[in-house]
Amino acid sequence: MDRTESGAQGTDAAPTSPMWLRDQVLEGLRDGIATGRFKPGDRLVERDLADGFGVSRVPVREAIRILLNEGVLEALSPRRIVVKEMSRRDVENLFDMREALEVLATRRAAERATPAGLDQLARLLESAHRATSTGRADRINRANLAYHHQIVELAGNELLAATLESLEGRLRWLFQQIDDPGALYEEHRALTEAIASRDVEAAADASLRHVRHYRAVALRLLFGEGGGEGGGESGDG
Repeated sequence: MDRTESGAQGTDAAPTSPMWLRDQVLEGLRDGIATGRFKPGDRLVERDLADGFGVSRVPVREAIRILLNEGVLEALSPRRIVVKEMSRRDVENLFDMREALEVLATRRAAERATPAGLDQLARLLESAHRATSTGRADRINRANLAYHHQIVELAGNELLAATLESLEGRLRWLFQQIDDPGALYEEHRALTEAIASRDVEAAADASLRHVRHYRAVALRLLFGEGGGEGGGESGDG
């Protein structure tokens, strides 16, 4: 899962090629949904998006299809596509997947990381630290997403990477649900140290604590103290 530090999806396609245009629209939509520019329930209109991105409707249509498959968007009718509202159960299910996949990725990273890969992880951690100091949620989100992408890269498991890729849109939105970026940085620092130590169990434990902590944070921010219902709940579908 090769990505730049900003969290953009890597591609070998030439600029202005159909695939490149699709990926640019996809990145823009994912980022817009994660940062709240496109809010749950907002309708996405191909024509308006094409004008906004300065492209034809074809790459917009393809990007929307990918986000529908990822579960970030939903089709209320063939001509009405909206940003999906995440229920409490949706969020719980997504954290279940994070817990299973990211702990596995961290285990494999501790086993397989190369010195060069560890150096890159440390650089991304420092980049996240700088982003945290700005207080800008968009920069913090991108930097921490890039950090997690690097752990998956270090794991060296293409199937694991592809599975997480299918959750990309929802994970990006989920990573925005934090209110303590300083604590997030400290957890990432501990995680980096555990991976670099090659202590597989310590790394797995650090990853598990990290995911479970932010499960509680996200549920509190989205649904109230204790992760109860409400705060935009759209049903337990």
